[in-house]
Amino acid sequence: MVTVVFGLELSKITMPVIFNEPLSFLQRLTEYMEHTYLIHKASSLSSTTERMQCVAAFAVSAVASQWERTGKPFNPLLGETYELIRDDLGFRLLSEQVSHHPPISAFYAEGLNNDFVFHGSIYPKLKFWGKSVEAEPKGTMTLELLEHNEAYTWTNPTCCVHNIIVGKLWIEQYGNVEITNHKTGEKCVLSFKPCGLFGKELHKVEGYIQDKSKKKLCALYGKWTECLYSVDPATFEAYKKNDKKNAEEKKSSKQVSNAEEPDEMPLPDSESVYVIPGSILLWKITPRPPNSAQMYNFTSFAMALNELDKEMESVIPKTDCRLRPDIRAMENGEIDLASEEKKRLEEKQRTARKNRSKSEEDWKTRSVCLHAYCAIV
Repeated sequence: MVTVVFGLELSKITMPVIFNEPLSFLQRLTEYMEHTYLIHKASSLSSTTERMQCVAAFAVSAVASQWERTGKPFNPLLGETYELIRDDLGFRLLSEQVSHHPPISAFYAEGLNNDFVFHGSIYPKLKFWGKSVEAEPKGTMTLELLEHNEAYTWTNPTCCVHNIIVGKLWIEQYGNVEITNHKTGEKCVLSFKPCGLFGKELHKVEGYIQDKSKKKLCALYGKWTECLYSVDPATFEAYKKNDKKNAEEKKSSKQVSNAEEPDEMPLPDSESVYVIPGSILLWKITPRPPNSAQMYNFTSFAMALNELDKEMESVIPKTDCRLRPDIRAMENGEIDLASEEKKRLEEKQRTARKNRSKSEEDWKTRSVCLHAYCAIV
C-alpha cells in the first residue's frame, strides 16, 4: 500500500533527472536579468511614479521566462557559483548556493554604469499536491536605484506546475506581490490571478501604485506571459465594472463547482490582452526563437547561459555550474550519463555534509565580492 502525503515538502527528495532542464537554479535566477533595460529606464526617469511603473514591469518580466518551462532546474550543490557579465545589457552578476538544508541561493548584480544594485536570496519551497507541484519562492528581492538613493523590495509569486502525473503539463503563477519604495513610501500591489475553473483569469496580473497615504496613482494590468500596461485608476475601474457585469451574466448560465482543480489548462478568453484606451505599454515579452520548443522552451537569453569557451574556462572558478558534468551531459542529450553524474555529485555532497557534522565545522561561503571578481576578469 502506497501512502501519498499531500503538501509534502520536496526539497529533501531526490528527483529523476528526466524531470530536469539543463540549467542550475543559479542560472534560472540569472534570468531575472533578461529585461535589465527596465532598470536602466527607471534610473533615467524623474517621476517616482514612473520609476515604480518600470520597477513593477521588471518584477513581472522576471517570472516571464517560466512560461511553459515545465522542466525543473538542477539543485545547486553547496558552494556552487555562477558568474555572468553582459556588456550588451549593462550588468554583471554573481550567485552562490549558500545553504544546502534549507536550499538557499543568493545573488548580487550591478549595473555596469553604476546606476543600480540588485540582490537577494531565494529558498524555493516545493510542495506536492497530488496532481501538481507548487513552488513558493521564499526570499526578498531588493533593487537599489543609486542615482535616486531608492531601495525597492518585493517577493515573487508562487509558481504551480499542473498535471505532473497524467496529462499535459502547464504552469500558472499566483499570489500578491507588494513592491515598496522605502524612500517615498509608495507601494505597488500586484495580484497574479489564479486561472479559475474556466480560465478567464489565466496569466492575468493587475494592481495599483499608491502613495504612502494609499491614494491610487495609477493602475497596472496585463499578463505575466505577455505584457504590462498602466492606465488611469478611474478608467481601469470603469472597465473592470463593465467586465464584471459581463462575467456574471456568463456565470449564471454555467453553474459548475470550483472545488476541483481543472485537469487541462483552461483556455483564456483571448490570447492577447485587451488594451484599455489611454493605456501606456510598460513592457512586452521578447519572442522566443523558432527552436525553443525543442530546447526546453528556453528563451534566447536562457540558451546562452551555459556557453563556455576556453578563455572563459581559464577564468571562472571550478565551482561554476557551467562545469557541472551532469548538466553538461543533459545538454548534450546523454541522459543516462547525466543521471549517473547527478547521483554521484549528490552522494559526494551528502558525504561532505556528514563529515562536517562530525567535526562541527560550519560552512562558510566561498565567493569573493563581485568587485574583486571583475578585477580578475
